[in-house]
Amino acid sequence: MNQMSQLDQMKRIKHEITRFVMVYKFALDEIETKIDILKEEFEAFHDYSPIEHTKSRLKSPESILKKLYRKGYPISLGNIKEHIKDIAGLRITCSFISDIYKVSDMLQKQSDIKVLDVKDYIANPKPNGYKSLHLIIEVPVFLSDGTENVCVEVQIRTIAMDFWASLEHKIFYKYNKDVPEHMLRELKSAADAANHLDHKMERLHHEIQEIKDLQAEEEDPRKIIIRDQQFMLPSAFMEIIDQAADRFISDKDNNK
Repeated sequence: MNQMSQLDQMKRIKHEITRFVMVYKFALDEIETKIDILKEEFEAFHDYSPIEHTKSRLKSPESILKKLYRKGYPISLGNIKEHIKDIAGLRITCSFISDIYKVSDMLQKQSDIKVLDVKDYIANPKPNGYKSLHLIIEVPVFLSDGTENVCVEVQIRTIAMDFWASLEHKIFYKYNKDVPEHMLRELKSAADAANHLDHKMERLHHEIQEIKDLQAEEEDPRKIIIRDQQFMLPSAFMEIIDQAADRFISDKDNNK
């Protein structure tokens, strides 16, 4: 093989790998756009956001190959796509445990998302105390030459769960996974404390929502707020809403 053909082959391989990785980046873009829309919609009708923040990442080529080696598969882009489902990862951090399941439900109801796997480490924590809800989903990515279905791992957890997981990761990295026994016990104790805090915050959240619901009943029904912009609905709009409500009640009575 002459030098020119070797160069052409290297360019072709680089092009294939770049395209392969970019597809996962585009899949993350698709999911993050969905999350932004769902977050804004939820906030408009419930007066708070169920999502504190999100963080995405792409697994490095080195990590991908190591995982493929551990699974015992030959190196190929086909094997990577088929057997490594967490190349693209998205972490969603929520304030409350109930919000985790609300966000998960909203995502799973998207018609173009296919749920491949769900692991509920909140209902069934890992022995070390780790808690999180893991979803493996498949999302379509629309490219110039067609559509590809791409896997994304989504982890949803509370702020307390995320803080604990971050600390646990740092400790295991520092000790190269050989963590002293007393520190493992302390980590488990911290996980229990984080769980207690989550449930306490959940109770406070419900109390606050009850107060907000009472206050909402006293608000002017003509006022709506979208993206911090306040609008007053004209009387004609209110008449349309009243007519629709009357039809809904009438249809409901007729179906009894």
